Amino acid sequence: MRLDTPKWLRFSRRVTKQACGLSYLLARRCAFAVFVSGLLGSLLSEELAKPVFKDGQAQKVKAFSDPDLWVRHDLWVETTFDSDGDGSIDRIHVGVTRPRQTESEGLKLPIIFLCSPYFGGTPSNDEDLLWDVRHELGEVPPPRKSHPKIKRRGVRPIISKSHVREWVPRGFAVVHSSSPGTGLSQGCPTIGADNESLAPKAVIDWLNGRATGYASIDGDEEVEAFWSTGKVGMTGTSHPGTLALAAATTGVDGLEVIVPIAPNTSIYHYYRSNGLVRHPFGFTGEDIDSMYDFVHSGNDEQRDYCDTTVRDKEMLDHFDRVNGDYNLFWEERDYLKDLEPVKAAVLMCHAFNDWNVVPEHSVRIFEALKANGVQTQAFFHQGGHGGGPPMKLINQWFSHYLHGVENDVEKGPRAWIVRENDERDKPTPYDDYPNPEALAVPLFPVAGAPERGSLTLERSSEQGTETEKLVDNFSFNGAALARAEWTEHRLIYITPTLSKPVHLSGTPKISIRLASSRPTANLSVWLVSLPWNDDRKVKITDNVITRGWADPQNHRSLTESEPLHPGQFYELTFDLQPDDQIIAAGQQIGLMVFSSDRDFTLRPNPGTELTVDLNATSLSLPVVGGKTQLSEAFVSSSPSLH
Repeated sequence: MRLDTPKWLRFSRRVTKQACGLSYLLARRCAFAVFVSGLLGSLLSEELAKPVFKDGQAQKVKAFSDPDLWVRHDLWVETTFDSDGDGSIDRIHVGVTRPRQTESEGLKLPIIFLCSPYFGGTPSNDEDLLWDVRHELGEVPPPRKSHPKIKRRGVRPIISKSHVREWVPRGFAVVHSSSPGTGLSQGCPTIGADNESLAPKAVIDWLNGRATGYASIDGDEEVEAFWSTGKVGMTGTSHPGTLALAAATTGVDGLEVIVPIAPNTSIYHYYRSNGLVRHPFGFTGEDIDSMYDFVHSGNDEQRDYCDTTVRDKEMLDHFDRVNGDYNLFWEERDYLKDLEPVKAAVLMCHAFNDWNVVPEHSVRIFEALKANGVQTQAFFHQGGHGGGPPMKLINQWFSHYLHGVENDVEKGPRAWIVRENDERDKPTPYDDYPNPEALAVPLFPVAGAPERGSLTLERSSEQGTETEKLVDNFSFNGAALARAEWTEHRLIYITPTLSKPVHLSGTPKISIRLASSRPTANLSVWLVSLPWNDDRKVKITDNVITRGWADPQNHRSLTESEPLHPGQFYELTFDLQPDDQIIAAGQQIGLMVFSSDRDFTLRPNPGTELTVDLNATSLSLPVVGGKTQLSEAFVSSSPSLH
């Protein structure tokens, strides 16, 4: 028989909601209301609420599922640094959402934790506030306008509502924090320096009783995480995913698992490529200083200090937008060098067609963590920026590492990859990434400019000292150049039509010998699948296989540019972006070489000539099944595209 909720219980719930949704102080002062509500609710249910698991996954529990009864409060956690120069240790703003049973029944729960610079608000994307990319290479660019002050958003005590409806009903507390210099957190944003790793570490220390939390930004009333088991899992997409990895690099006790989605693991790799000044797709002219402006939503009193010290001095003095060289400034913001302390289990997540945070960001970390013996798996899909793993998979990870559920997730496949036409929640398991059966296969270009040349398994013995030229012109984007049957603005070399699908898995590499008519030049390389499909409904995977960029001036070293002597040949070898893609039968694989890539690089005046020595140029392609498999796919009676 169904019992209607008594009036006194409904009244108790209203009191709890009204009191506990305001602040930590009021939440604690309304503990009696929470206790009464929980006690009476327990009498009706005859047992205390607790997390429930089925098939190794946390299930939604009715007693945890009413948002009106969740306890919400905020606080400030004291860190170990003073990044805003005011002489006081910075405090980080933290928001907590947890089931009422953590207050009324003494229930302790693990935590899903998200740290972000975006919770305090961001300005609109205005290209007029980014760097002008229309200038000659090697020149000091015209000054950039600063973003106007961000209008801070959010009403205490709620920093963010993300993830709460998914995880609180399943028996987790959800914690959010604003990174330094954003929202109501003190400090300065540094876009990857140590304070942005130590801030989430401090929150995890507080959740484990090792750091102090305060009820106000400058008060001395302490707040304890009495409801925490101390076990923490972090996740987040893009910048929040970066901060999950950043926290893990501190080796902090209590951080058991992270699921970073499309994380930016090296700011250099985000804004530079092999010495070349580059911007992420869709954000023409963005650089680290404009990202600083984009997130600096907090700390009004110390804003001038942060702007002048961090942005105008540290960043502008060292980011080298003229040459694009790697230096100590960039090294400090590369998490690859900080992985030794990592002990949290890691599920890396990325898309192979993410041209904002390109896939090498996750692949390089995944490979290094495996080498370090860290429990690691990878989830890759074929879409663009963002997109996490299926709920089932992430639930298994959090249930195992935070609640201790034995579901064998740690024994699962090393890699999950969503195939080209599959839904993201239906990934295919693989023993590893790259595919263990993938072997590097060298391919060699055969002359054909200004039309299309050939890409073959054997170097041509009849080519002699063949060279081919292209003329830089940023007016044409890569898609237009790939589609063109005849153009002097690119070189393209294509394989025979594939008689069977070819599975690529890993990181292609190009070795190229070239000369420039000017002391500076961009170099862009695309790997494409032809014929080009102009149907906008077709996924980008159907044409762009992968991309890569390099500055010929850095042919000796990433740390020092060397002006080119016009007409002199230089040799470069560099990686394209990692990929895992099955190229369909009936397609051809094309290697396209050009200079300025208008979607990614600076745009100098057209006219620079690049001359490529074909006899000293080759492409290494990671093919599942190796040369034998590719040779069989090249045997075709179908006519080629040229």
